[in-house]
Amino acid sequence: MNKVGFSAEKYIEEQSQHILERINAEKCERLYLEFGGKLVHDKHAMRVLPGFDENAKVKLLEKMKDHAEIIICIYAGDITTNKTRQDFGITYDLEVLRLIDTFRKYDLSINSVVVTRYEEQPAVDMFINKLNRRGIRTYKHKFTKGYPTDVEVIVSEEGYGANPYIEVTKPLVVVTGPGGGSGKLATCLSQLYHDNRRGAKVRYAKFETFPIWNLPLKHPVNVAYEAATADLKDVNMIDSFHLEAYGEKAVNYNRDLEVFPVVKRIIEKITGEESEYQSPTDMGVNRAGFGIIDDEVCKEAARQEIIRRYFIAECNYKKGKIDGGALERCKLLMDDLGLKPLDRAVVQPARDYAEGKRNCDPRYENVVVMAIEMSDGKFITGRSSRRMVAAAAAVLNAIKYLAGIADDMPLISHTALEAIQHLRKDILNQDRSSLNCEEILSALTISATTNPPAEIAAEKLLLLKGCKAHCTAILSDKDEQLLNSLGLDVTCDPEYVTTNLYFG
Repeated sequence: MNKVGFSAEKYIEEQSQHILERINAEKCERLYLEFGGKLVHDKHAMRVLPGFDENAKVKLLEKMKDHAEIIICIYAGDITTNKTRQDFGITYDLEVLRLIDTFRKYDLSINSVVVTRYEEQPAVDMFINKLNRRGIRTYKHKFTKGYPTDVEVIVSEEGYGANPYIEVTKPLVVVTGPGGGSGKLATCLSQLYHDNRRGAKVRYAKFETFPIWNLPLKHPVNVAYEAATADLKDVNMIDSFHLEAYGEKAVNYNRDLEVFPVVKRIIEKITGEESEYQSPTDMGVNRAGFGIIDDEVCKEAARQEIIRRYFIAECNYKKGKIDGGALERCKLLMDDLGLKPLDRAVVQPARDYAEGKRNCDPRYENVVVMAIEMSDGKFITGRSSRRMVAAAAAVLNAIKYLAGIADDMPLISHTALEAIQHLRKDILNQDRSSLNCEEILSALTISATTNPPAEIAAEKLLLLKGCKAHCTAILSDKDEQLLNSLGLDVTCDPEYVTTNLYFG
């Protein structure tokens, strides 16, 4: 049984109250609220704060939907480089489309999509055309002249004035994006400039989750944030501005601290008044720390997340997605907390089973094993074979265990497996005949129509959500996405299944 360390209800209540306080402040006609982190499906927060609702933020906005509209920002460079969201395995441009669909499900108003630092790239123009032809309003914001040092130019017709104004109508404008560096802050400040030119009194604030300002600097939850953003080189620091202004320690991160003096001067230049904010922590609306109800549970969850991020970094380095600096950063964070890869309990059973197979029979030299840690603490393993990949075997064995079905009882007939393999190998001309997770689960659900044990086992798939798993080789993109869809928390050793350079 997973322990709870965080109260989602208390968090939503606290966060809602503080947002309303910002909106209802004197002389405020509109609040531009930049959303740091994921607005929906915040799985990082869910992992490090057990009990956190991954959709808490969007549910909060749903309550305020009559007063809110959403602007989605995406950096043009992330489109051209096909930057990928790790947890869903989709590129940032596709993530924008997914976000729009998700927001619509919550009946939230989508104002527009803003492409930031636009440079007339063909791939970016194709994306803009796709949105326009589906009825999504788009804006192009080029690099702001003078940024970040020349405030006189930034706050002028040559700077923010060169951006088209995004027509907004509601008192709360949520500015979000598919990930860090999407240009959310610049979009907010550009809007502040245009609204003030039109005589409107508007404010800016930032909806934050991590780092949690009122937790210690080296608290595992805050360290886990550094691990999650190692490729962005984010570093948690004591907010020196907050300490000087109030004599109170607060945790923030390097990018916010570096940009704060400039942002403060920009806001003062735009409004012609002294800024209400004395520190980057002041700018944030972050009540996550007040939702923690069991600190030890959250600490342990965060330690596991740091190890998880290290495994991901190792695999991404092997794939060429990150440089050595990002991997070394993750390793240093592990060392700082005295953590080792084997502190993720599910790793050793997977490696032991693979090593045992290799030692007992040379035919298993290239065997791949996946282990799944069940909610009761038992480890279930599955190995690769000519029939199926290791992940598929492990999932089948896990649901057999949950259903109380004997390990030697087949859930899928050999005839069905052979038919799918024939399709793959002889008709579709695919190199590998071993069936992937999706094919195996499709065969299982078909078998369930005539085989009662298969039906019972298939119903247990839902119970895999939240279980940890580890594979002794890098998973294919398809298998990784399917396991993520099942809610499994999966890591891998940084080894490829074959020496082939193309790995689908």
